[in-house]
Amino acid sequence: MINVEVEKNNNENNISLLRRFTRRVQGAGILPKIRSIRYQERKLSKYKIKMKALESIKRRKEREELIKMGKMPAKESR
Repeated sequence: MINVEVEKNNNENNISLLRRFTRRVQGAGILPKIRSIRYQERKLSKYKIKMKALESIKRRKEREELIKMGKMPAKESR
């Protein structure tokens, strides 16, 4: 990550300092990068992926058992 730093000149007012800072930030391309990673999710660990897969297999088997016993209607194909 790039840090943008500006220092106030002798005859510079706060508004022009802020404007100069904003231009530097836009030129450095910081905002688009931050916005692109804002809603990114972390990768799941191998353990979590495995547990998720095992859980879905378990649910699938339970559903098949219920269908066999007639407690759940079979899924209709299109």
